[in-house]
Amino acid sequence: MQLHWSPKSPYVRKVMICAHELQLTQQLQLVRSVAAMLKPNAALMQDNPLSKIPTLILDDGRTLFDSVVICEYLDDLASGSLFPREGDARWAALRWHALGDGLLDALILWRNERERAVPLAALLAAFEHKTRASLDLLEGEVPALEARAFGIGHLTLVCALGYIDYRFDTLGWREQAPQLAAWFAKMQQRPSVAATEPVDG
Repeated sequence: MQLHWSPKSPYVRKVMICAHELQLTQQLQLVRSVAAMLKPNAALMQDNPLSKIPTLILDDGRTLFDSVVICEYLDDLASGSLFPREGDARWAALRWHALGDGLLDALILWRNERERAVPLAALLAAFEHKTRASLDLLEGEVPALEARAFGIGHLTLVCALGYIDYRFDTLGWREQAPQLAAWFAKMQQRPSVAATEPVDG
């Protein structure tokens, strides 16, 4: 399988954490791909008309996107347990998964806005407000996170917090959410998480 990949993308990181957890990394051929919002990538668009990463090319030529679908495909391929199949565990995992992805969406839009020549102050404030509200919510859910087996919800939240560190290092989120920070520190010791830290290049 081929994976359109970047070492900076938090959505790609989700897929790579899954691959490490499921022992599938050796089955992935990583294709370095740039997916800039204002510059559609013609080569990438041959596999994904949206010009977005991650995009997975299966051995039979079919393509899968985006990270939500790819992660679930890999979990199914490996008969894994990152996606609980039923009951409260499933809905808790999917809720945290959605929250992590939504937080990432807001963070990326926030970063794009602040890079504009004349950022809209009200929009910057709105993104920060949503981010801090999400952190407040998660601060209260640390006991629940710790009570559940590591899964898609956990790793998506890890990717979101890691992206804050990578792109918003002045936010000071650990002071706002100390219990969440302690949980994140423990997650960073996990081999799959340590192996996928975002890097420039």
